[in-house]
Amino acid sequence: MLRVADFIDALNRGLALVLRWFAIAMVLIQFGIVIGRYVFGVNSIWVQESVLYLHGALFMLAGGYTLLVDRHVRVDIFYAKVSGAARRRIDIAGHVLLLLPAMAALGWWSWPSVRNAWKILEGPISVGGIEAVFLLKSLIPAFCLLIALQSIAILLRLLAGKTRA
Repeated sequence: MLRVADFIDALNRGLALVLRWFAIAMVLIQFGIVIGRYVFGVNSIWVQESVLYLHGALFMLAGGYTLLVDRHVRVDIFYAKVSGAARRRIDIAGHVLLLLPAMAALGWWSWPSVRNAWKILEGPISVGGIEAVFLLKSLIPAFCLLIALQSIAILLRLLAGKTRA
């Protein structure tokens, strides 16, 4: 059980190592857009959309890592004031009753849109933009999968009586 959890953790950690470069790329591209527009009077919809694509990929694909390192949003009305055993029960209930069903629902309801986007290879958002909206929409099920996998890894550790990796 713990080997599976370790594999999922490694997957999300490895993905995070790649995705952190997306933030730097976004800053550099946006800087280039500003310089191009205001200094040279040059503008490109394709380049502007590349920032949107990088932003979407960064935040959607880093969700599993965020869950892994416990930096997600937590409503801790009760959580902060209870014992370790109660926190463990709250975590298990949260993953089983809230997080996993929410990811299943989001994946289920977004799938027709993603499937149709791939079927027609959905084109750019704007004229002259990146011709890969189907890739952008594919981030939704990828997000659901990465969050669900990380949730399962955390559940495996909780059920084994371990704390986070």
